[in-house]
Amino acid sequence: MIALDEGDEFYLTLTNVGMVLRPDLFDPHTVHWHGFPEASAVFDGLPDSGIAINMLSSLTYYYNVVEPGTYMYHCHAEATEHMQMGMLGMLYVRPAQNQLPDGTVLGSGFVHHTGYQYAYNDGDGSTYYDKEVPILVTSFDPDFHDASINVQPLPFAMMKDKYGLLNGRGYPDTVDPDPLPPPAEKAGFPSSNLTSQDESALVTAVQGEKILLRISNLSVTKFFTLASAGIPMRVVGKDAKLLRGPDGKDLTYMTNSITLGGGEAADVILDTTGIPPGTYFLYTTNLDFLVNNQEIEEGLGGMLTEIRVSAN
Repeated sequence: MIALDEGDEFYLTLTNVGMVLRPDLFDPHTVHWHGFPEASAVFDGLPDSGIAINMLSSLTYYYNVVEPGTYMYHCHAEATEHMQMGMLGMLYVRPAQNQLPDGTVLGSGFVHHTGYQYAYNDGDGSTYYDKEVPILVTSFDPDFHDASINVQPLPFAMMKDKYGLLNGRGYPDTVDPDPLPPPAEKAGFPSSNLTSQDESALVTAVQGEKILLRISNLSVTKFFTLASAGIPMRVVGKDAKLLRGPDGKDLTYMTNSITLGGGEAADVILDTTGIPPGTYFLYTTNLDFLVNNQEIEEGLGGMLTEIRVSAN
């Protein structure tokens, strides 16, 4: 996950070290900041118009971060294969409005104070929130994934995702606040001491707080719908743009679910004012992804996390 502030000058160095298990795969790689207005095509990560680096090479990307919002990044060389293999992540930019002097009065009479946070430069405090939780929606096909170890061409036509994930985890791992331990299969490899999937998808709130969910979908095969039973959603942004018309008309809306295709993002505020303390759920309505690889006997799993509201 990459979190930036509007106005940052961001340098990102990509190094292609290759793979121990498949040194014969001389695969090039790139970084594509999806949805961001690049100053130059050379930094866009599209191999057709930019630079893809080969094994044992590095490339430093430069970004002048001027557009707040929720984004994502991924490899754009052989994108379907590399994204299935996990070369992707969440990226978001916090607005300059967060840094206003204490006591600044916004257009609606809303008074900004040091430490206040907003989803966008709204000018009226309408996208204020108390805490943010990034949620990256992905899915993958374990058969396609495992086939990458073999020499024969990959079965793209047979790809069928079976695991739905939030921040790279399936429930109940989504609510574990700690980084996940490395898989047992990594024993004996140089990465065997590294944790994986550091970002929990657990949402916690004290009654009355506003929670900003920064949601991105980087599945290469599926549209996914996420629902929040019991806590209404207010969608304030879409694809890194504040939902406001050119005449200033408020285009934000209330809902209890959002549907995102691959490459789409949304900024959703959950207002827990008046919500009874307890455990609620953020889950996909694609019901076949509410089990871990359809292992129904193991119980609920997959693309599901908890929203825990405590008493004020």
